[in-house]
Amino acid sequence: MNKKINSDYDNRVVLKPWGKEHIIFRNSNKLSVTYLNIDYKKSTSLHCHSQKKTGFVILSGKVAIQLGLWKSNFKIYYAPSKLMIRNRLFHSIKSLSKKGSSLIEIETPYNKKDLVRYKDIYGREKKPYEGHKSMRKISKKEIVFNQNINKHVFDNKVEMSLERHKNFKKINKEKIQTIFAILKGNVVDKNNRSVLSIGDIIKTPTIKKLSEVFKIKKELTVLKIKKI
Repeated sequence: MNKKINSDYDNRVVLKPWGKEHIIFRNSNKLSVTYLNIDYKKSTSLHCHSQKKTGFVILSGKVAIQLGLWKSNFKIYYAPSKLMIRNRLFHSIKSLSKKGSSLIEIETPYNKKDLVRYKDIYGREKKPYEGHKSMRKISKKEIVFNQNINKHVFDNKVEMSLERHKNFKKINKEKIQTIFAILKGNVVDKNNRSVLSIGDIIKTPTIKKLSEVFKIKKELTVLKIKKI
């Protein structure tokens, strides 16, 4: 029996000392896609998630992502690019763009309370994820994907779209730098064992190579991010 779906953060913008974030898509409690706006020279806390795996896709701007506890261990990412982070790996993201940076975070499973902060310049080390006092209702200006809205184009000509596929034909025709985040469904072998599943983030060459041997089980829902 499935646990009750946590809807505390649906249709809400969570205000952060570094910017704001809100959920744009959710697959029950299995996965969520959160859209983040990080202001110039501001950064998230150095934190980890004890249970869930997370993935990021940078949509606009330039960011520095620290992995681990040492400040020297960071890498610069430009839009569009991706990064997967295993559970219990501490990480922090800083915006290096004057107009701020935007990205999506894909978490599997969905659990905003699965948060351990190690260090935070805003004094939130021992505090949990933000509560109702830090929220406001979502407006029509915010990006949300549903049955009627499945595409958004950013000012830097990066396009993010929600798609469903029963085979690899259209996916394999995409440019090599196109990014796919798996939101629903699986890619399996002949014994029904998953080789790709929800929360995985890959590019066209990888999924094209896998398609030579494996197949989509029923239907695959993906979030596609590419430069147009």
